[in-house]
Amino acid sequence: MRAVEGGTPRATVATVLGVHYKTVARWVRAARTPGGLDAKPQPGPTPGLTDDDLRRLGGLLAKGAKAHGWHNELWTAARVARLIEREFHRSYHPEHVRVILRRRLGWTSQKPRRRARERDDKEVARWVGDEFPRIVREAWGRKAYLVFLDESGFFLTPTVRRTLAPRGRTPVLDAWDRRDRLSAISAITVSPAAARPNLYFDVYPHAVRGEQVVGFLADLHRRLGPLTVVWDRGPIHDKARVVRAWLAAHPGVVTEKFPGYVPDLNPDEGVWGWTKYGRLANLAAEDTDELLGWVMDQLVEVKLRPDLLRGFIRQTDLPGVSLAA
Repeated sequence: MRAVEGGTPRATVATVLGVHYKTVARWVRAARTPGGLDAKPQPGPTPGLTDDDLRRLGGLLAKGAKAHGWHNELWTAARVARLIEREFHRSYHPEHVRVILRRRLGWTSQKPRRRARERDDKEVARWVGDEFPRIVREAWGRKAYLVFLDESGFFLTPTVRRTLAPRGRTPVLDAWDRRDRLSAISAITVSPAAARPNLYFDVYPHAVRGEQVVGFLADLHRRLGPLTVVWDRGPIHDKARVVRAWLAAHPGVVTEKFPGYVPDLNPDEGVWGWTKYGRLANLAAEDTDELLGWVMDQLVEVKLRPDLLRGFIRQTDLPGVSLAA
């Protein structure tokens, strides 16, 4: 502006500044208007969901997908995008919705846990609050090991879980289409004096029967002495005739039952989750001998990892079990 007012031709100023001479003329006119050359902030993009909107969205999502008209409890990015459009009148691409869920609501992709409709939550709460503390007190009073016992099976047909792969190239697991299996018993034990966890297990080439349960308990009793065994209400346990007879002859082994339909309360379920659904997922073994080798390796690794065993126990939130570090 000073150059123009000093007599420099507008065309010369435009050439020096690298703009059209009409632009210089416009600037001169604007300069002669009060505030004409003041900076004018450009409006940004239309604001997205506010913090209040996100709190409301979190509440809507917490009600579950079925509450919003879908037939199942499955939240996908596309469904959440439709919910946002319906409730907040804003349109988002599903991939942007994933970012909102992850970064602003702290959501992650998770696999739901099944819970039986037959489960009696009031009875479960009573057992956790009253019965289990009694079981622990009586076990420690007898100087007995606390034992959480369970059985599971491993098959040649692999347990399939998601894996990373190039887009459009779905991995294929070449596996035998037959039901060859191994069965296993394991027990997480907690010592009465030091409160240290340990793992004992055995693997069989057939389904676990009462005789295997008796053999496992007998070996555990010889090693550890008095036991308080907490297990589920399966008929193979103290309802099997051979098991009942053995328990009657060995009063140093006391058994207690979990409430019905509560696998999440048994720490030993963590052993199967870590091995069967974690480390051995997608394993397509050639035969049961190879499968046995892998199962034994993983169970031995769990046994040597007291941090895992403590984690399995703490994950159940069972009260009264103080664990040594």
